[in-house]
Amino acid sequence: MFIVVGVTGGIAAYKAVQVVRLLVLQGHEVHVVPTDDALRFVGLPTWEAISRHPVTTSVHDDVPQVRHVALGRSADLVVVAPATANSLAKMAAGLADDLLGTTLLATTAPVVVAPAMHTEMWRHPATVQNMATLVARGVHVVGPAEGALTGGDAGPGRMSEPEEIVGAALALAGRTRDLAGLRVVVSAGGTREPIDPVRFIGNRSSGRQGVALARAAAERGAEVVLVAAHIDGDVASGAAHPGVEVRRARTTAELADAVQDAAASADVVVMAAAVADYRPAEAADRKLTKESSRGRRRMLELVETEDVLKALVGGRRPGQTIVGFAAETAPDRRELLERGRRKAARKGADLLAVNEVGWTTGFETPDNAVLILSADGALVAEASGTKREVADALWDTVISVRGTEQ
Repeated sequence: MFIVVGVTGGIAAYKAVQVVRLLVLQGHEVHVVPTDDALRFVGLPTWEAISRHPVTTSVHDDVPQVRHVALGRSADLVVVAPATANSLAKMAAGLADDLLGTTLLATTAPVVVAPAMHTEMWRHPATVQNMATLVARGVHVVGPAEGALTGGDAGPGRMSEPEEIVGAALALAGRTRDLAGLRVVVSAGGTREPIDPVRFIGNRSSGRQGVALARAAAERGAEVVLVAAHIDGDVASGAAHPGVEVRRARTTAELADAVQDAAASADVVVMAAAVADYRPAEAADRKLTKESSRGRRRMLELVETEDVLKALVGGRRPGQTIVGFAAETAPDRRELLERGRRKAARKGADLLAVNEVGWTTGFETPDNAVLILSADGALVAEASGTKREVADALWDTVISVRGTEQ
């Protein structure tokens, strides 16, 4: 593989030498892109000797080869170790004032970061927000570990060991193209059913899980159509990938039409959108006002929306895999499983990812936990962690199911 290792200006840069060495010894072509600050910790000759390639920090070197974008385009994998607080902030903001910045913006390869900084910097709200932004965009994070830091301090912020970083990065890369050749449809976000031109019935879905599924599928080689209902603005940027086509839908009816259209040629359909179960029987042409109700109660008649997942199952073509999501509020795992199994029986999808939601779980959070059931209700897998980690675990399960069926 063609691997780019970005090294930023932290004391843990000395451990990145071993990261490069391990990758080279395993037969990979490794190009090191340090920042100027990184070279204050480990010098240029070391990086060139270990990687066996010329090293530069400048976008002005090797201009005829357009090196400032060529590295990113050529990469099968990008690893940034150590990733300092400053470098993570620049990545989140999309800054490209050096060769590493332009490489990161030019690549569509998986990106792995190994954060390293003092505990206070790791816990600072700015760093927390930057990490959430990067994870939402599909960046993979290894660490940081908890342990001794410079200056005699200790706590979370220590860069993970080189062996762990290399193992996680290569495991990710090993499955990078395992969806190549598949056409995938993913729905994401929450539908909104209009009450009047101003108000709607909706839900708290941010779209993070669906976007993570679409981005993961594209990075693993699939051709992806993302049918997006309402998605939070900062989340939507995570879908930006050459392999993802975004189609918009607002209501359940619009989403049903868009998904059915895209599913006609799809190998896999994943219904991750939070679809409204009810809509107003009629939407008012003008805003409903208190003045018009004169202090009385206003009654809102609701009717059921179309069961999009069940319709997909009923009209599926041979060889197509359909995955549903079930967001449930349950007092315990046993009840969550039971509700999931009842829904799996009703829907008939090949897989059903059941996740618990509540006031502080499931929706509007960077993390998730799912129990993955087969059509007959058997628990075939479970996953927890960031929504990107859950997305990859779900795709692993889809591949396993499709392999069993073929």
